[in-house]
Amino acid sequence: MLDLRYVSENLPEVKAALLRRGFTDAELLDRLGRLSEERRNLIASVESLRQERNEASQAMAKISDKTSETFQAKRDRLRALGDEIKRGETKQVELEGELETILLNLPNLPRPDVPDGRSERDNVEVRVWGDQPSFGFQPRDHVEIGSQLGILDFERAAKISGSRFVILKGLGSRLNRALMQFMLDVHTSEHGYEEVWPPVLVKDSAMRGTSQLPKFAKDAFRIAKDEEWEAQADARGHDLYLVPTAEVPITNLHADEIVAGSDLPLAYTGYTACFRSEAGSYGKDTRGMIRVHQFDKVELVRFCRPEQGETQLEILTGHAEAILQKLGLHHRVVELCAGDMGFAAQKSYDLEVWLPAQNAYREISSCSWFGDFQARRMKARFRPDPKAKPQLLHTLNGSGLAIGRTVVAILEQNQQADGAVTIPEVLVPYMGGVERIPPVS
Repeated sequence: MLDLRYVSENLPEVKAALLRRGFTDAELLDRLGRLSEERRNLIASVESLRQERNEASQAMAKISDKTSETFQAKRDRLRALGDEIKRGETKQVELEGELETILLNLPNLPRPDVPDGRSERDNVEVRVWGDQPSFGFQPRDHVEIGSQLGILDFERAAKISGSRFVILKGLGSRLNRALMQFMLDVHTSEHGYEEVWPPVLVKDSAMRGTSQLPKFAKDAFRIAKDEEWEAQADARGHDLYLVPTAEVPITNLHADEIVAGSDLPLAYTGYTACFRSEAGSYGKDTRGMIRVHQFDKVELVRFCRPEQGETQLEILTGHAEAILQKLGLHHRVVELCAGDMGFAAQKSYDLEVWLPAQNAYREISSCSWFGDFQARRMKARFRPDPKAKPQLLHTLNGSGLAIGRTVVAILEQNQQADGAVTIPEVLVPYMGGVERIPPVS
């Protein structure tokens, strides 16, 4: 969430920055400016009334004759002042609710060095790693490969759960599990992350803290309620959602906390299943495992001081990219333009892996620096030194990696003429010594 004071005092600059993202609702920002000014005036008015009430109360206390007209007049004025203050306080709460609603729906401001552009076509290629695999045959896509290997079953998944689900079987399931363990091992033992295994059901406050709510409510799976559950929810005071990414529970580890500045940066990694309705995909990537409702992911989350943010983004991106390099998968890194960044990001890199059957690069990880955008929502702060005033943390996260898409990349880049798929060397120990997945005879 953006800082109200900064937005209201710098509306022209904020409008220009949001326009770079394609946000064109200037009227909403003007309304925010008007409400903010009204709030400031109201706060000043209420403070003036409180001061007047204090002075009147002190003056009344000096009147010895409690039956005099002067005393009665002072008492009546005190009552009137109390009513005015209550009305002002009520109005202030209403104004702050309106302002928060507007702020919760405003995206983060792109950093000045973020490239201009409106779509993925305007993203800037930073580097390319490895060579594109070449084949002496027409490369097949992962759906055909997985079916021939007997490791992917979309038909039975659809029977059980509907479209956009998949069942991994046999060595496919083992490959998925191997990747999860391999990624966590690398990030913990080599990159220094602390591993956590978080819940996949989270409060609406956690979703709001990392900016999934209210903006992406249609893309989230909210737990359905019967009458008994509804009663329990009323008692709890919150809804529950299935996580769209481990970013939600892991980033919220430090919600409503003040961490010591000497402990920064903090780095966490964790695996979860992830759940997304893909409400805005409009039929895109309906074939195969690229865009499904349930998928597995290893997440990287970092907390740091503001001045560490740029460096921490490069570090996090490098850690995610290291997984692709160890797996020997051809990929590239692109810096996202202002119009293609996620809602909460102020600067982002995407890792895009090469898929031969599509003859295209596809995103496998998005690594972002959010500034204090999430921390302001979560009230996540740090104390620079023991006696200093707390400041908002800066948060970063990225996929390290999306496991399903990594399976897709391995199947497509490592396919052989006989229909088999070779296992990356670093995964062989995790596969129990299996070096290749042969086609079903």
